[in-house]
Amino acid sequence: MSGKIYRSLRSLIQRPALERDLDEEVRFHMEMEIAQHVRDGMSPEAARLTATRDFGGVQQIKESCRDSRGTRWLEALWQDIRFGMRQARRAGFAIAAITVLALGIGANTAIFSAVHGVLLRPLPYEHGDRLVVLEQQDPDAGISNIGFSPKDLDDYRRFTASLDAIVEYHPMWFVLLGGERPSRVQTGVVSWDFFDVFGIEPVLGRAFLASEDSHDADAVLILSHEYWQAEFGGDPDIVGREFEMNDRPHTVVGVLPRIPQHPQSNDVYMPVSHCPFRSAPATVDDRNARAVLAFGRLGDGESIETVNADLGRAAASLHDVYPDSYPGPDGFTTLAIPLQERMTGSVRPTLILLLVTTGLVLLIACANVANLMLARSIRREREMAVRAAMGADRGRLVRQLIVESMLLTMTGGALGLLLAVGGTDLLATFASRFTPRAMDIALDGWVLLFTLAVSILTGVFLGLLPAIPTRHAMFDSLKDGFGSVTTTVRTERAKNGLVIAQVAISFVLLIAAGLMVRSLIQLNRVDPGFDSENVLTMRLDLNFSEFMDADANREFFRALMENVRRAPGVMSAAVSGTFPLNEIGPGSAQFVIEGQATEDQRVWPWVDFVAVSPDYFRTVGVPLIAGRDFTPRDTAGSDLVAIINESMVRHHWRDENPIGARMSPDGEEWFEIVGVVGDVKQESLTGAIEDQLYVPVYQSAPLSTTVLVRTLSEPGAVERVIEDIVYAIAPSQPVDNPRTLEQVRSDEILPSRVTAMLISLFAGLSVLITAGGIAGVVALTVSQRTHEIGIRAALGASAGEVLWMVMRQGLGLILIGLVIGVAASLVLASAMAALLFEVEPTDPLTFLGVGVTLLAVALAACFLPARRAANIDPMSALRTD
Repeated sequence: MSGKIYRSLRSLIQRPALERDLDEEVRFHMEMEIAQHVRDGMSPEAARLTATRDFGGVQQIKESCRDSRGTRWLEALWQDIRFGMRQARRAGFAIAAITVLALGIGANTAIFSAVHGVLLRPLPYEHGDRLVVLEQQDPDAGISNIGFSPKDLDDYRRFTASLDAIVEYHPMWFVLLGGERPSRVQTGVVSWDFFDVFGIEPVLGRAFLASEDSHDADAVLILSHEYWQAEFGGDPDIVGREFEMNDRPHTVVGVLPRIPQHPQSNDVYMPVSHCPFRSAPATVDDRNARAVLAFGRLGDGESIETVNADLGRAAASLHDVYPDSYPGPDGFTTLAIPLQERMTGSVRPTLILLLVTTGLVLLIACANVANLMLARSIRREREMAVRAAMGADRGRLVRQLIVESMLLTMTGGALGLLLAVGGTDLLATFASRFTPRAMDIALDGWVLLFTLAVSILTGVFLGLLPAIPTRHAMFDSLKDGFGSVTTTVRTERAKNGLVIAQVAISFVLLIAAGLMVRSLIQLNRVDPGFDSENVLTMRLDLNFSEFMDADANREFFRALMENVRRAPGVMSAAVSGTFPLNEIGPGSAQFVIEGQATEDQRVWPWVDFVAVSPDYFRTVGVPLIAGRDFTPRDTAGSDLVAIINESMVRHHWRDENPIGARMSPDGEEWFEIVGVVGDVKQESLTGAIEDQLYVPVYQSAPLSTTVLVRTLSEPGAVERVIEDIVYAIAPSQPVDNPRTLEQVRSDEILPSRVTAMLISLFAGLSVLITAGGIAGVVALTVSQRTHEIGIRAALGASAGEVLWMVMRQGLGLILIGLVIGVAASLVLASAMAALLFEVEPTDPLTFLGVGVTLLAVALAACFLPARRAANIDPMSALRTD
């Protein structure tokens, strides 16, 4: 077979030389035949005539010889391609068709690159398909993952045979010294075999060793690829370099490859034995010190169901042995969830919605181009009839149409691929807010194959759609003459059906866009409870090794606030444990109100708490409703005080005044409520207002804090001033991550804004394509009915009557499309409910607005060709018959 293909290709490449040889061979045999007849006594003229008759048709003989080479199909295909290219160059519709297809295919390519990179591509770990996330849940308290203690993990390692490994992880931050300036590094504290279980091989150096799982071993670090590039410029000699952290030298032993990090990105990694908090006896020996996350690897041949059954038995056993640590009727529930699912769950609905949206855009594009090709096929009806009369069979004609459409779709696909390059970068930035797998979004081989497949399938569909008339119908068209354009009932139905489909799909896309825009508007209207204008935030995590003493912390905060408040352009300043809409949310704890105590602490209500300094509420713009703010006198030596929000007052005091009441997290330490402030959206704009408790920063002295500054003008102007103040007080203390509250609020809305923008863009594109398709179909109808319109006008029909006649045909198709679109939109809108905020999926205002808008655009598209029909001169129309 390969030899035959080789000979066929060689014959095709050497065709000119083979044709010359064939001509010479035919000529040689003809001359030999003529010479024989001359020797037999014939005259030269009679000999040539007889030889020609005996020899047969020269062209038929040549065709038979060419068939023996096995290249006829390639030659015919090449002829079709050349003919199709000439047709495309002459056809004005080619530019429009290629543009529409490029937009449709390009949008699908960009979205598919995100779907493939995030949802379909295997995890970039050696054992990615076997990795799971372990979650220990407290059903009675409604907590989905309370974490694990070291003792929990020891027991689960012993009791769960279907997992061949369980490793731990928890995030910390530390101050890294030894670079150009102090650096706060996000640190992943992991089991020594963490990277071995994941199957991750460092690009430089090595992974952790079992011998390093000891507090007495030399402290070591592994750098993430991103941190290595950003902070050290990809220094190939970084392995072996020493830095100081937590008053200990730490040696870099490896650099990770560029991989997605879950559950968050870290700058460096260290073994659990080197973390001063994780390795402390108080943590190691306390079964209730649940502060770490756990990952597992399925054993060979084990299923997720088997693992969950094992975990269930282990959890039940722990409840029986340690009922105080696993309270409730049945204790805790422990589940294994595939890592792939956990890493992509939050972005999956959005990507699937975008993929469906772009798929609908491509369908509209195909319908539009199909209508163009149907119109073109009607005009080429007689061309097809002539070719059929000359011997072309139906298959040959179909192949020609497919080749012509393939030229359009392949060109459109190539242009769409170029358009997808910029779209892919935008989608990667968008997806990075939801999943670490955003780094895998790229135009790789699979995406290119997808684009090629879409282009080919679209080309075949468009090539087959224009109906090839029967041979009888083609011969009838030859008898009709060349002056008129005809169409069949089947073609007319196809054109109308495509218009209806375009209108229906456009309606669906506009509904999706309208709901997302309405949701975005509602999101922008949310009162976050604070004033974000001209407020700068900067992360200030105190160095553990320098600020372990609470009194030192308080003195640092006091000195910092005194200096910052005196800085030029500063209206007010504060320090807090966190701030509204920050990715680091407030802490949470159970509490009891004095006089309402119950013995069962598990039924105590929960409250979010934040440590703040005086002037925090004025700086952030949270109103003080009752009582007083914190003052510098609220220190460790004074009575414990707290400020609560209005939500907490409504839930626990109703119409009573809470000022002066006391509450406690443990029944021993009591906080007096001295003030009430407004409600604040702490964790998200879409979330409910939680009960919130504020305590003085000078009484709690947290290590992880944020500096907040309200300025008279542009907040960025004081960034450097604050850095200099911090370094002047504590030279080894970093302050970083400057952001304004306005940026934070904008980032909170960004995913919804980008989703609404993309869907609106695709919906707008679909409407433009649909309007063009409607205008094209109506224009074709006008050209087909020119003679009829001329007769109507000659018989007295007014321009308005002709206009309405044409508009009525388009209006009927539009209304049918709208009815179908409404029904389809109700299904899609229900599936979008999880993505909407304070907007019902069947929002009547959105449906009405979209219906009116699409109807107006469609009628405008009908009006242009209808007006041309109304202006047709009867005499000119009749002369065209």
